[in-house]
Amino acid sequence: MTTIRTATLKDLDAIHQIETESFPQAEAASYERLLARLQVFADHFWVMEMDDTIKDEPVIAGFINGMVTGLDKIEDQMFENASLHDNKGEWQSVFGLAVSPAFRNRGIAAQLIYHLIADSTATAKTSITLTCKEHLVKYYQKFGFRDAGISQSNHGGAVWHDMQLRL
Repeated sequence: MTTIRTATLKDLDAIHQIETESFPQAEAASYERLLARLQVFADHFWVMEMDDTIKDEPVIAGFINGMVTGLDKIEDQMFENASLHDNKGEWQSVFGLAVSPAFRNRGIAAQLIYHLIADSTATAKTSITLTCKEHLVKYYQKFGFRDAGISQSNHGGAVWHDMQLRL
Protein backbone atom coordinates (compact mmCIF):
# COMPACT_ATOMS: atom_id res chain seq x y z
CA MET A 1 0.00 0.00 0.00
CA THR A 2 1.18 3.54 -0.72
CA THR A 3 0.18 6.73 1.01
CA ILE A 4 1.09 10.35 0.35
CA ARG A 5 0.86 12.45 3.49
CA THR A 6 2.15 15.67 4.99
CA ALA A 7 5.64 15.22 6.42
CA THR A 8 6.28 15.57 10.14
CA LEU A 9 9.39 16.18 12.18
CA LYS A 10 9.62 12.45 12.95
CA ASP A 11 10.26 11.92 9.21
CA LEU A 12 13.32 14.17 9.17
CA ASP A 13 15.99 11.46 9.43
CA ALA A 14 14.50 9.46 6.54
CA ILE A 15 14.02 12.60 4.45
CA HIS A 16 17.60 13.68 5.05
CA GLN A 17 18.88 10.23 4.08
CA ILE A 18 16.95 10.30 0.78
CA GLU A 19 18.11 13.89 0.13
CA THR A 20 21.79 12.98 0.54
CA GLU A 21 21.40 9.84 -1.61
CA SER A 22 19.66 11.77 -4.38
CA PHE A 23 21.61 15.01 -4.84
CA PRO A 24 25.28 15.96 -5.09
CA GLN A 25 26.65 17.33 -1.84
CA ALA A 26 26.72 20.91 -3.16
CA GLU A 27 23.01 20.73 -4.03
CA ALA A 28 21.59 18.64 -1.19
CA ALA A 29 19.75 20.46 1.57
CA SER A 30 21.39 20.10 4.95
CA TYR A 31 19.65 18.50 7.90
CA GLU A 32 19.16 21.99 9.36
CA ARG A 33 17.58 23.36 6.17
CA LEU A 34 15.22 20.41 5.90
CA LEU A 35 14.30 20.92 9.56
CA ALA A 36 13.56 24.60 8.90
CA ARG A 37 11.35 23.70 5.94
CA LEU A 38 9.37 21.25 8.08
CA GLN A 39 8.99 23.88 10.79
CA VAL A 40 7.94 26.70 8.46
CA PHE A 41 6.02 25.09 5.60
CA ALA A 42 5.20 21.51 6.57
CA ASP A 43 1.85 21.88 4.76
CA HIS A 44 3.89 22.02 1.55
CA PHE A 45 6.15 19.06 2.32
CA TRP A 46 4.81 15.60 1.42
CA VAL A 47 6.21 12.11 1.77
CA MET A 48 5.18 8.88 0.11
CA GLU A 49 5.05 5.89 2.41
CA MET A 50 5.16 2.34 1.11
CA ASP A 51 4.74 -0.92 2.96
CA ASP A 52 8.06 -2.58 3.72
CA THR A 53 7.69 -6.34 3.77
CA ILE A 54 10.95 -6.80 5.69
CA LYS A 55 10.23 -4.35 8.51
CA ASP A 56 6.46 -4.91 8.36
CA GLU A 57 5.90 -1.18 8.71
CA PRO A 58 5.64 1.72 6.26
CA VAL A 59 8.85 3.36 5.05
CA ILE A 60 9.34 6.70 3.34
CA ALA A 61 10.06 6.04 -0.33
CA GLY A 62 10.25 9.66 -1.50
CA PHE A 63 9.24 13.25 -0.94
CA ILE A 64 8.44 16.57 -2.59
CA ASN A 65 8.59 20.01 -0.99
CA GLY A 66 8.72 23.73 -1.66
CA MET A 67 7.61 27.04 -0.26
CA VAL A 68 4.77 29.20 -1.50
CA THR A 69 5.89 32.47 -3.01
CA GLY A 70 4.73 35.49 -4.93
CA LEU A 71 7.64 35.02 -7.36
CA ASP A 72 7.39 33.13 -10.64
CA LYS A 73 10.95 31.80 -10.39
CA ILE A 74 13.03 30.26 -7.64
CA GLU A 75 15.83 32.41 -6.25
CA ASP A 76 18.84 30.89 -4.50
CA GLN A 77 18.06 32.67 -1.24
CA MET A 78 14.83 30.64 -0.99
CA PHE A 79 16.79 27.40 -0.54
CA GLU A 80 18.59 28.92 2.43
CA ASN A 81 15.83 30.91 4.10
CA ALA A 82 12.58 29.07 4.83
CA SER A 83 11.11 32.24 6.35
CA LEU A 84 10.65 33.60 2.80
CA HIS A 85 7.62 31.29 2.58
CA ASP A 86 4.51 33.38 1.89
CA ASN A 87 1.37 31.29 2.30
CA LYS A 88 -0.61 34.02 0.47
CA GLY A 89 1.59 33.69 -2.63
CA GLU A 90 0.13 32.40 -5.88
CA TRP A 91 3.10 30.21 -6.81
CA GLN A 92 3.92 26.82 -5.32
CA SER A 93 7.62 26.12 -5.70
CA VAL A 94 9.40 22.79 -5.75
CA PHE A 95 12.75 22.70 -3.96
CA GLY A 96 13.16 18.97 -3.85
CA LEU A 97 11.69 15.88 -5.42
CA ALA A 98 13.59 12.76 -4.42
CA VAL A 99 13.00 9.02 -4.30
CA SER A 100 15.06 6.54 -2.32
CA PRO A 101 17.28 4.44 -4.61
CA ALA A 102 15.51 1.29 -3.36
CA PHE A 103 12.17 2.59 -4.70
CA ARG A 104 13.15 4.22 -8.00
CA ASN A 105 11.61 3.41 -11.39
CA ARG A 106 8.18 2.71 -9.89
CA GLY A 107 6.42 5.98 -10.77
CA ILE A 108 6.78 7.44 -7.27
CA ALA A 109 8.15 10.79 -8.47
CA ALA A 110 5.22 11.12 -10.88
CA GLN A 111 2.72 10.35 -8.12
CA LEU A 112 4.32 13.02 -5.92
CA ILE A 113 4.16 15.57 -8.77
CA TYR A 114 0.50 14.80 -9.40
CA HIS A 115 -0.18 15.17 -5.67
CA LEU A 116 1.55 18.57 -5.64
CA ILE A 117 -0.45 19.70 -8.69
CA ALA A 118 -3.73 18.57 -7.10
CA ASP A 119 -2.93 20.26 -3.79
CA SER A 120 -1.83 23.47 -5.52
CA THR A 121 -5.07 23.54 -7.49
CA ALA A 122 -7.18 22.82 -4.39
CA THR A 123 -5.47 25.62 -2.45
CA ALA A 124 -6.01 28.17 -5.25
CA LYS A 125 -2.40 28.51 -6.35
CA THR A 126 -2.21 29.79 -9.92
CA SER A 127 1.10 28.20 -10.87
CA ILE A 128 3.99 25.95 -9.90
CA THR A 129 7.65 26.81 -10.41
CA LEU A 130 10.74 24.65 -10.15
CA THR A 131 14.26 24.40 -11.47
CA CYS A 132 15.80 21.35 -13.08
CA LYS A 133 18.84 20.31 -15.02
CA GLU A 134 18.79 19.97 -18.82
CA HIS A 135 18.29 16.19 -18.79
CA LEU A 136 15.04 16.56 -16.78
CA VAL A 137 13.35 19.24 -18.90
CA LYS A 138 11.44 16.69 -21.01
CA TYR A 139 10.42 14.77 -17.90
CA TYR A 140 8.71 17.82 -16.39
CA GLN A 141 7.20 18.76 -19.74
CA LYS A 142 5.24 15.47 -19.58
CA PHE A 143 3.34 17.01 -16.64
CA GLY A 144 2.61 20.24 -18.49
CA PHE A 145 5.55 22.34 -17.31
CA ARG A 146 7.07 24.69 -19.87
CA ASP A 147 10.74 25.52 -20.07
CA ALA A 148 11.14 29.22 -19.24
CA GLY A 149 14.85 29.16 -20.09
CA ILE A 150 18.10 29.10 -18.18
CA SER A 151 17.59 30.11 -14.58
CA GLN A 152 19.35 32.88 -12.71
CA SER A 153 19.84 30.29 -9.96
CA ASN A 154 23.26 28.76 -9.69
CA HIS A 155 22.39 26.63 -6.66
CA GLY A 156 25.16 24.14 -6.00
CA GLY A 157 27.17 25.57 -8.90
CA ALA A 158 24.89 23.92 -11.48
CA VAL A 159 23.08 25.22 -14.57
CA TRP A 160 19.30 25.06 -14.09
CA HIS A 161 16.23 25.56 -16.23
CA ASP A 162 13.23 27.48 -14.88
CA MET A 163 10.14 25.35 -15.36
CA GLN A 164 6.61 26.68 -14.91
CA LEU A 165 3.15 25.16 -14.88
CA ARG A 166 0.05 27.35 -15.03
CA LEU A 167 -2.88 25.76 -13.23
